[in-house]
Amino acid sequence: MCDRIRRARLTAGLSQSQLALETGVRRSAVTQWEREGGTFPSVQHLARVAIVTQVYFEWLATGRGPGRPEEGNDLPLAASPAAEAARCAQETEILSLLRRMPARKRQVARAIIEMLND
Repeated sequence: MCDRIRRARLTAGLSQSQLALETGVRRSAVTQWEREGGTFPSVQHLARVAIVTQVYFEWLATGRGPGRPEEGNDLPLAASPAAEAARCAQETEILSLLRRMPARKRQVARAIIEMLND
């Protein structure tokens, strides 16, 4: 489970601190969840991790089934720590804002970003 939590967090582009904030725990709890032989999150916290990182709860809890709805298979590992560190502060801030929006507003924001990109 520790590897799946880490994969879900990294794929979602979150730091341990950001995931902790989103799940209502301390960063040290996330560190423990991601450590081999560490503690396991409660069912409520695991469900929140699944929601925040947009992965299936069953995959996160058991490793069975697809990781994400659009993929149909396991989540890849993040590219590299250097690539993750290269993400600028503005991108991280925008991503954090998007994650806090309801699904309907995220769709509108995506449409606006796509329009601006043309």
